[in-house]
Amino acid sequence: MAERLYYNDPFLRKFAARVTEIHELSRVEGQSVWQIALDRTAFYPTSGGQPHDLGFLTAHSRSGVMLEVPIIAVEEDEHGVVWHHVLKPLLKETEVTGEIDWTRRFDHMQQHSGQHLLSAVFLRELGAPTVSFHLGESVSTIDLGVESLASHSMERVERIANEIVAEDRAITIRSVARKEAEALLAAGQLRKLPEREGEIRLIEIADYDLNACGGTHVRSTGQIGGLLLRGIERARQGVRVEFVCGMRAVTAARADYGTMTRSAALLSTPRTEVPAAIEKLLGEVKAAAKIRQKLYEELANYHTARLLVEVWAKDGLRVVRRNLPDRDADYVKLLAVRLTAAAPHTVAVLASTLEEPAFVVVAHSGDLDFHAGQVLKDSLARMGQRGGGSPTLAQGRLPQEHLPSFFDSLESTIREMTTVASRDMA
Repeated sequence: MAERLYYNDPFLRKFAARVTEIHELSRVEGQSVWQIALDRTAFYPTSGGQPHDLGFLTAHSRSGVMLEVPIIAVEEDEHGVVWHHVLKPLLKETEVTGEIDWTRRFDHMQQHSGQHLLSAVFLRELGAPTVSFHLGESVSTIDLGVESLASHSMERVERIANEIVAEDRAITIRSVARKEAEALLAAGQLRKLPEREGEIRLIEIADYDLNACGGTHVRSTGQIGGLLLRGIERARQGVRVEFVCGMRAVTAARADYGTMTRSAALLSTPRTEVPAAIEKLLGEVKAAAKIRQKLYEELANYHTARLLVEVWAKDGLRVVRRNLPDRDADYVKLLAVRLTAAAPHTVAVLASTLEEPAFVVVAHSGDLDFHAGQVLKDSLARMGQRGGGSPTLAQGRLPQEHLPSFFDSLESTIREMTTVASRDMA
């Protein structure tokens, strides 16, 4: 087993090691991915909700040329071997120098230590235990085993966590025998205990939290650099809390400030008055929508009257075919309903070409006996498209170039169906 240097010194950025094993993991289009094992490593493998480290290995070839091999992933297999994934192979027994991507590592340390603190505060203040943790590329989350969280409770937890950050309490690492860890758990001093034998690695926030963990952490709460709660949502195990720490919190706050500033400029109002301005705007939009709907209905009534005059019945059936390039889908559906309600023996075959593909509607008056949804579905299926609906009203989408032939085919089908129905009734 490799010596895991990050266990005792997560601040170690550079180390010497030796290649103990290498094999090809995969090959895609001539590009191989290799797995390298070292006798000692400071690269953290993906584990416990924390992503792997990145960085590179350097070595010297027999000719003296320095080779730099980027690390693209680090994983631990079921036997506890840490594998470093690379795109360039190195010979077994090669002496190498490993260097950690420190910006990424320190960010992960801030988020992971912030999670320990946040979980401890949630448990102490609200009795809300953490059931899972995920450290993402831009935000991190914890899932809490509770049904809900009030906004004032979130604010209180955030305030207390940041007070502890400001106190700069020590964060220490130690390993104990499992028996001792079990005693700490039974005494209520240890938050949780993993199901594994051997020594247990403990992370302690002075006078506040003790937790078993194999991840990398900062040396004091002050190095967490601030903690910001971003939101909550329902999750399978309870409630999911999104948070950021350190520079992520600064980046998120800066982005929020930028968004608020742009919003204030668009609304021509001070930043502090943006919520009130949005509420006013939403009220105006709602009122405008009601007026628009009323105008739509009035226009549809006039349009219906005009079309019924323009289109006469043929063989006892009126088929109104129209392509409406300047009307949206809602208006086309409304017009189809009004047409078929205003006159008997009427079929509306309408299309909106405001967007591509076109939106098509088929509707018929209640005295006609065919299923509009099935007819439209079958017609569109023959053209590789989809659609359907109720017996009297159906809709779908169709490339605009196919509309003329679609109109002809659909009218022919409907007239044939209605003719057959008339003969059967006779």
